[in-house]
Formats: sequence, C-alpha cells, structure tokens
Amino acid sequence: MYGGSFDPPHLGHVLSVSWVLASADIDEVWVIPTWKHPFEKAHGASFEARVAMCELAFAQFEHAEVSTIEQTLGGTSHTLTTIESLQHSNPDTEFRLLVGADVLPEAPKWHRWDDIVKAAPPIVIGREGYPQPEGCPITIPNVSSTDARGSLRQNDPIEGWVPRSVVDYIRAHALYQDAT
Repeated sequence: MYGGSFDPPHLGHVLSVSWVLASADIDEVWVIPTWKHPFEKAHGASFEARVAMCELAFAQFEHAEVSTIEQTLGGTSHTLTTIESLQHSNPDTEFRLLVGADVLPEAPKWHRWDDIVKAAPPIVIGREGYPQPEGCPITIPNVSSTDARGSLRQNDPIEGWVPRSVVDYIRAHALYQDAT
C-alpha cells in the first residue's frame, strides 16, 4: 500500500510505484489518498479530485489500483487503522507499506509506528536529500506537492514535476488557484 495526500500526485510518486512494481516481490500497489490528514494538514483539492488525479497518474500501471478506503473509514486517516481494515477484508493478503526515505525522520510522530512496521513491513525508497535506505539502490528526485501547488499559485509551469494527465486535470478544474 502507498498512502499519501497526493495533493497533487507528482512524478516522484509515479517513479516510486514504477520502482516497487519492477523490483519488489509484490503483486500490486494500492494507492491510498488520505481522507483527513493526521498532522492537520489542509488539502488543497477535494478528496474526489485527489482520487481522480491519482487514477490519472497511475493509470499506466496494470498492477496499481487507487483505493478510497480512507473515505469509507472516515475520521482522521491513521495508517494502522487503514492496514487493519484492509487485513480484515483481505485476510489472505500480506501487506507492505511503500514510503519514501523522507518519512523515516517523521516515523516517531506516526500513530503506533512500531505496530505499522509489524503489520506491513515498509519498503523504503530513496529520496534526494535523505540517507539512502538499505536495499534501495535508487533515489527519487525531491519533487513535492507543496512546491507544485506553489508554482501553480504563481502561474509557473509544473510540467516535468507532475504527470501531463494530472496537469490537464488541474487546469480543466481550476484547482489550486489559491494554493498554499
């Protein structure tokens, strides 16, 4: 599973899914946009828009699926709650959590991180500017949704950071006009 705000999904997200599908012993990736961010971060686009953008961003991958499980669960999105719900409805599935190396310094802030690690052992992908994780020979560029929203606010181009289909969606729906 690969959770996040995806606000908007960017090429770092796409490259992460491509890498894990090509190199890890997994069958598929479930992309899971957050419903309500646990660190009180406001979303720049609605849940429905973020789901639609994820569907566009990851459409090229036969073995990637966008899940709305966190909307179904409601309330604050906690990774452990999501994992437990998915395990309950998919008892024969072994879960792994895909995260970027940038998440590791934040891990102590996560709700019951040690239980997350036990329930869905993380697959960590390198991220520019962070220590290289063991077992991952590549580093994803340090592209961020925050920077993409800031560029949109300034009417600067985001091509090359965000998949073309997502850029087209953002423009067609006038998203992030007042982005922060």
